[in-house]
Amino acid sequence: MSPVIQTWLVTGIPGAGKTTTSAALAARFSHGAHIPGDVIQHLVVGGSAPPDPFGDEEANRPTDLCVRNQCLLAGSFRSEGYAVVLDYVIGSAERLQSYLDQLPDEPVGLVVLTPSIDVARARDRERPDEYVLEAWAHMHEEMVRELAGQGLWLDTSDMSVAATVNAILRHQEEAVVN
Repeated sequence: MSPVIQTWLVTGIPGAGKTTTSAALAARFSHGAHIPGDVIQHLVVGGSAPPDPFGDEEANRPTDLCVRNQCLLAGSFRSEGYAVVLDYVIGSAERLQSYLDQLPDEPVGLVVLTPSIDVARARDRERPDEYVLEAWAHMHEEMVRELAGQGLWLDTSDMSVAATVNAILRHQEEAVVN
Protein backbone atom coordinates (compact mmCIF):
# COMPACT_ATOMS: atom_id res chain seq x y z
CA MET A 1 0.00 0.00 0.00
CA SER A 2 1.36 3.40 -0.94
CA PRO A 3 1.00 6.00 1.83
CA VAL A 4 -1.66 8.62 1.21
CA ILE A 5 -0.14 11.21 3.51
CA GLN A 6 3.16 12.77 2.49
CA THR A 7 3.33 15.47 5.19
CA TRP A 8 3.30 14.36 8.81
CA LEU A 9 3.33 16.07 12.21
CA VAL A 10 4.38 13.91 15.15
CA THR A 11 3.90 15.27 18.64
CA GLY A 12 3.73 14.27 22.28
CA ILE A 13 5.27 15.27 25.56
CA PRO A 14 9.05 15.04 26.00
CA GLY A 15 10.02 11.38 26.19
CA ALA A 16 7.05 10.29 24.07
CA GLY A 17 9.36 9.13 21.27
CA LYS A 18 8.70 11.88 18.72
CA THR A 19 12.17 12.09 17.23
CA THR A 20 12.84 8.36 17.11
CA THR A 21 9.41 7.60 15.65
CA SER A 22 9.62 10.46 13.14
CA ALA A 23 13.01 9.36 11.82
CA ALA A 24 11.75 5.78 11.44
CA LEU A 25 8.56 6.95 9.72
CA ALA A 26 10.50 9.13 7.26
CA ALA A 27 12.77 6.18 6.50
CA ARG A 28 9.77 4.15 5.32
CA PHE A 29 9.33 6.40 2.27
CA SER A 30 11.43 5.94 -0.84
CA HIS A 31 12.22 9.65 -0.49
CA GLY A 32 11.70 10.78 3.08
CA ALA A 33 12.96 13.67 5.18
CA HIS A 34 12.78 14.12 8.94
CA ILE A 35 12.67 17.70 10.22
CA PRO A 36 13.07 17.65 14.02
CA GLY A 37 11.92 20.80 15.78
CA ASP A 38 14.60 20.50 18.45
CA VAL A 39 17.34 20.63 15.80
CA ILE A 40 15.82 23.75 14.24
CA GLN A 41 15.38 25.27 17.72
CA HIS A 42 19.08 24.69 18.46
CA LEU A 43 20.16 26.61 15.35
CA VAL A 44 19.66 29.77 17.38
CA VAL A 45 22.82 30.05 19.45
CA GLY A 46 22.53 33.61 20.73
CA GLY A 47 19.72 35.83 21.85
CA SER A 48 17.34 33.01 22.60
CA ALA A 49 16.15 30.98 25.52
CA PRO A 50 14.81 27.46 25.34
CA PRO A 51 11.04 27.13 24.97
CA ASP A 52 9.34 28.05 28.23
CA PRO A 53 5.99 26.46 29.03
CA PHE A 54 5.14 29.54 31.11
CA GLY A 55 6.83 32.10 28.85
CA ASP A 56 5.48 35.30 27.40
CA GLU A 57 5.33 36.34 23.74
CA GLU A 58 9.04 37.16 23.60
CA ALA A 59 9.97 33.83 25.20
CA ASN A 60 7.85 32.02 22.62
CA ARG A 61 9.28 33.93 19.65
CA PRO A 62 12.00 31.28 19.00
CA THR A 63 9.31 28.58 19.02
CA ASP A 64 7.27 30.47 16.43
CA LEU A 65 10.42 30.87 14.34
CA CYS A 66 11.15 27.15 14.68
CA VAL A 67 7.65 26.22 13.45
CA ARG A 68 7.94 28.62 10.51
CA ASN A 69 11.32 27.20 9.50
CA GLN A 70 10.15 23.60 9.85
CA CYS A 71 7.28 24.43 7.49
CA LEU A 72 9.56 26.21 5.02
CA LEU A 73 11.85 23.18 4.92
CA ALA A 74 8.85 20.89 4.54
CA GLY A 75 7.64 22.89 1.54
CA SER A 76 11.08 22.73 -0.03
CA PHE A 77 11.34 18.96 0.40
CA ARG A 78 7.74 18.40 -0.74
CA SER A 79 8.39 20.43 -3.92
CA GLU A 80 11.10 17.87 -4.74
CA GLY A 81 8.83 14.89 -4.09
CA TYR A 82 9.99 13.97 -0.59
CA ALA A 83 7.61 12.85 2.12
CA VAL A 84 8.29 14.90 5.24
CA VAL A 85 7.90 14.16 8.91
CA LEU A 86 8.11 17.06 11.35
CA ASP A 87 8.30 16.51 15.09
CA TYR A 88 7.84 19.00 17.88
CA VAL A 89 5.70 19.54 20.95
CA ILE A 90 2.36 20.84 19.61
CA GLY A 91 0.42 21.66 22.74
CA SER A 92 -2.45 23.73 21.47
CA ALA A 93 -5.01 23.99 18.71
CA GLU A 94 -3.51 27.39 17.87
CA ARG A 95 -0.04 25.89 17.35
CA LEU A 96 -1.51 23.07 15.24
CA GLN A 97 -3.34 25.64 13.11
CA SER A 98 -0.08 27.55 12.68
CA TYR A 99 1.47 24.43 11.17
CA LEU A 100 -1.52 23.74 8.95
CA ASP A 101 -1.56 27.33 7.66
CA GLN A 102 2.10 27.12 6.67
CA LEU A 103 2.41 23.58 5.31
CA PRO A 104 1.85 22.56 1.68
CA ASP A 105 -1.81 22.41 0.68
CA GLU A 106 -2.30 18.64 0.86
CA PRO A 107 -3.40 16.11 3.45
CA VAL A 108 -1.43 16.46 6.66
CA GLY A 109 -1.24 13.62 9.15
CA LEU A 110 -1.10 14.35 12.86
CA VAL A 111 0.18 11.66 15.21
CA VAL A 112 0.01 12.22 18.97
CA LEU A 113 2.21 9.78 20.86
CA THR A 114 0.83 9.15 24.34
CA PRO A 115 2.92 6.67 26.31
CA SER A 116 2.26 6.53 30.04
CA ILE A 117 3.94 9.23 32.08
CA ASP A 118 6.13 6.56 33.70
CA VAL A 119 7.39 5.40 30.30
CA ALA A 120 7.99 9.01 29.19
CA ARG A 121 9.92 9.70 32.42
CA ALA A 122 12.10 6.63 31.89
CA ARG A 123 12.83 7.67 28.31
CA ASP A 124 13.56 11.24 29.40
CA ARG A 125 16.06 9.96 32.00
CA GLU A 126 17.86 8.02 29.24
CA ARG A 127 18.67 11.23 27.34
CA PRO A 128 22.41 11.85 27.47
CA ASP A 129 22.25 15.64 27.48
CA GLU A 130 18.99 16.95 28.89
CA TYR A 131 16.05 16.09 31.11
CA VAL A 132 13.07 18.20 30.18
CA LEU A 133 9.92 16.27 30.99
CA GLU A 134 9.32 17.70 34.46
CA ALA A 135 8.90 21.23 33.07
CA TRP A 136 6.58 19.97 30.33
CA ALA A 137 4.64 17.07 31.92
CA HIS A 138 1.54 19.27 32.21
CA MET A 139 1.42 19.36 28.40
CA HIS A 140 -0.28 15.96 28.26
CA GLU A 141 -3.47 17.35 29.78
CA GLU A 142 -3.25 20.44 27.59
CA MET A 143 -2.85 18.31 24.46
CA VAL A 144 -5.86 16.21 25.41
CA ARG A 145 -7.94 19.35 26.01
CA GLU A 146 -6.70 21.22 22.92
CA LEU A 147 -6.21 18.46 20.33
CA ALA A 148 -8.75 15.77 21.31
CA GLY A 149 -10.52 14.34 18.30
CA GLN A 150 -7.81 15.44 15.87
CA GLY A 151 -5.34 13.06 14.31
CA LEU A 152 -4.20 9.60 15.35
CA TRP A 153 -3.53 9.08 19.05
CA LEU A 154 -1.28 6.15 19.97
CA ASP A 155 -0.40 4.86 23.41
CA THR A 156 3.09 3.62 22.62
CA SER A 157 3.96 2.48 26.15
CA ASP A 158 4.32 -1.14 25.05
CA MET A 159 5.07 -0.63 21.35
CA SER A 160 8.41 -0.87 19.59
CA VAL A 161 9.37 1.87 17.16
CA ALA A 162 8.67 -0.46 14.22
CA ALA A 163 5.24 -1.37 15.63
CA THR A 164 4.47 2.32 16.14
CA VAL A 165 5.37 3.18 12.54
CA ASN A 166 3.36 0.22 11.27
CA ALA A 167 0.34 1.42 13.27
CA ILE A 168 0.74 4.96 11.89
CA LEU A 169 0.84 3.76 8.30
CA ARG A 170 -1.98 1.28 8.85
CA HIS A 171 -4.26 3.99 10.34
CA GLN A 172 -3.16 6.99 8.32
CA GLU A 173 -6.69 7.91 7.26
CA GLU A 174 -7.44 8.55 10.94
CA ALA A 175 -4.41 10.85 11.14
CA VAL A 176 -5.60 13.35 8.51
CA VAL A 177 -6.27 16.84 9.92
CA ASN A 178 -7.64 19.88 8.12
